[in-house]
Amino acid sequence: MTTHYYQTDMPVEKVNDSSDLDAKVPAHLQRTSITSLTMTSEPSHRCVKARVVHKGPVISCAQKDGVEMLRAEIREEDLAPSTTEHTSINVIFFGTLAKDFSQSVRQGDVVLLAEFTIRKSPSFLRDKLHPCQLEMDDKDACVYVCPSAAPSHGPSSSEAKYTYVPLNNLKHKTVVNVYGVVTFFKQPFPSKGSDYCSTLKITDQSDVKVSCNIFSKKLEDHPVIIRVGDIIRLHRFKAAIYNDSMTLLNTYGWSAVTFDGIIDSPVAPRTSSKSFHFGESDKHTVQELRQWAASQSLISNDPTVSLSLVHPGMYFDLTCQLLAKAVMDSRCILLKVWDGTKCEHPLLNVAVASDALEGESTVAKDRMNLTANVLVYDNHMETARDLKPGTFLRFYNLRSLLQRDPDQQTDQPEHLSFHLHGGTTYGRGLRSLPAESPDLQSLKSVLENHVDLDEYGEVNDGTFMDVWYTPPEAVVLPNDEEPDGEGSSYTGGEGSSYTVRTCEHNTQQLTLAQVKRSTPPLSCHVRAQVKKYHPQQLYQCLKLFCSKCKTMKDVPDDSAVAKVFRESARENQPCDEQWAATSSASSREPGRTISMHISRDMVGESTHMQLIFVEGTTLEEICVLSCNYKNLVPVRSGNGRMTLMDLTAPFLFSGDKRYYRCKQCSRKTFENFVFTGVETWDEQAVAKALGVQLMQYGLLIQFELDDGTDTLEALLWENAEKFFHVSAVDASGSQDLQDKIQTVMNIIQPPDSSLENRPWLDLCLSVYTVKDNDQNKVCYQIINTEIREE
Repeated sequence: MTTHYYQTDMPVEKVNDSSDLDAKVPAHLQRTSITSLTMTSEPSHRCVKARVVHKGPVISCAQKDGVEMLRAEIREEDLAPSTTEHTSINVIFFGTLAKDFSQSVRQGDVVLLAEFTIRKSPSFLRDKLHPCQLEMDDKDACVYVCPSAAPSHGPSSSEAKYTYVPLNNLKHKTVVNVYGVVTFFKQPFPSKGSDYCSTLKITDQSDVKVSCNIFSKKLEDHPVIIRVGDIIRLHRFKAAIYNDSMTLLNTYGWSAVTFDGIIDSPVAPRTSSKSFHFGESDKHTVQELRQWAASQSLISNDPTVSLSLVHPGMYFDLTCQLLAKAVMDSRCILLKVWDGTKCEHPLLNVAVASDALEGESTVAKDRMNLTANVLVYDNHMETARDLKPGTFLRFYNLRSLLQRDPDQQTDQPEHLSFHLHGGTTYGRGLRSLPAESPDLQSLKSVLENHVDLDEYGEVNDGTFMDVWYTPPEAVVLPNDEEPDGEGSSYTGGEGSSYTVRTCEHNTQQLTLAQVKRSTPPLSCHVRAQVKKYHPQQLYQCLKLFCSKCKTMKDVPDDSAVAKVFRESARENQPCDEQWAATSSASSREPGRTISMHISRDMVGESTHMQLIFVEGTTLEEICVLSCNYKNLVPVRSGNGRMTLMDLTAPFLFSGDKRYYRCKQCSRKTFENFVFTGVETWDEQAVAKALGVQLMQYGLLIQFELDDGTDTLEALLWENAEKFFHVSAVDASGSQDLQDKIQTVMNIIQPPDSSLENRPWLDLCLSVYTVKDNDQNKVCYQIINTEIREE
């Protein structure tokens, strides 16, 4: 029988000061550290003192006949600096104690616990906390709590006064303090100098949006922004007008503090600063901004997608836990993660050598289709390398793709793979999440429902039958050294090629001299180097092509398109189309109105199902609008009727893509629209409804090839997208894809290099004739060839 030496009136008793906790310890109890607890420790004469870092909800415990329970995580703080392991431990409260603890204790409070039972922690491998856990029942336990002080870091509100400027009152070349709601952000990325750069946009109750750039050498100094809707406070930032827009830039002595934007979540500052002021007025400001942001729908209730809802071809955000990681090569790292949900598609498993994998075994989770293998590339690798297994993290703009092993039969199902490509487009990136993040509570609850699968997982000969041994969709670009062999990428010298032929025919390889002496039509294999290529400015290789009349033209540059929009906005007249429902808004320029028209048949449909006609905007404004509306048709009005804009302007904006029409093959005016019966509005459906001929995007490059026997000029046109592994229409709106093409060309013809130092290319050539001034001209085109991406 256990003898209890004391009893309190309530299961949880509060004290006023942390030092009072020590005074409450009866003489027969010895305070012990969390790090020294083991399964063999005698708990009846020991107590622990620690701070509450996580408190879960009260739930019903099925294993104890429905008794209420609560899980909390406590962390010991009064330790030597060298102590880093097992300073946090899970505590399980049962019965009345669970309910009283939930009502009386807050995250951040300091507690003293006595009369606990020590058990093995079933979640140790997953949460990386103490291998033991403490269990407390209201019949035996004693809990003292010292409430944490209200957040006040630094001087009191009477000692430090800050003035905050509304975003609509910012003045050029002034240093200000501001509060705002984050509407867009990118995780810190290396700048062209020695700093890291954070880019974000904020707004406030004035409804003005302001861009902000933060430069700092240390990643930890950058603001911790988890998602759109977070609140940020900026001190000592310089306001300046850049490209006709107000921008904020950090100055000497700057600081940034962020807060979760969800209403009713704790107002807990996120910052690496050791000393900063935060008083009741700041708390009030954060709560006001939260209420306003919620009323403006700036905060998404579900910002991420679980693995169970992921489909091929998606770009999405994922909150998950890192199980293990492995460096694949100099430009790719593998992160094995899970979120406790099961994807409906079979997930790709990228196998790595056991000694290269850091973290726990995932074999059992792999079998249950719970492990997502994420391949992280380029500028994101530094962040990925620093992640520790067990860390909770979030991916932004992660891409899902179906992949098939080259040796896999076509009737076998493809596997779903995940890629975090290089660049920062659309906020692409990843970051670890603070332990106190409200977004983690639901994730932790899901993970806690799983047993420790890997304790029962054994590796056998059949485990890796369906495993791929190389990263899929190898966006890891060229000249990384790989083992010699048929699948190796170019490493220099005549024995290797940077390209691979994909044709099925087997024909003898010819020299360029033999090709020039051959009689067309002919398909042949050659091996050559690029002496030079045209155009040297690769943005000029993007062309618009009409499949009907075969017209080809350059993509209009932004300056010409912007001029058309400015002129149209100045000359805009009222529109009176009977089929259209119209809404209007004032622009930044006095006297100019932006009008949006939709068919009356579409009113009430989702914005992604609507075809919206916009007039009175600048190019910049319609680009901003296209981020939220899928199909925007820029128009102008005259005599009450709506017409398309000048041919220089796109007839359709869809996200980051712009579509143009052919002058010769398109109807001069549009009327008698048919808006019904269209399930999905894409560029083809819009072109048909407007009576215009859609021009296709293509890539056109001319190579001068040299193999030592002769030279010839060959076009890369019909095969260009396969050659670069890039869609031309996607490249039209993506700087990352344009950079990828430039990277390939820099490898084919490195700047300032001599011919002997350039890679050899295995090519399939088509030799044919065309009429040129009534004479036959022999032409050469590269076909059935692509760069190696393995």
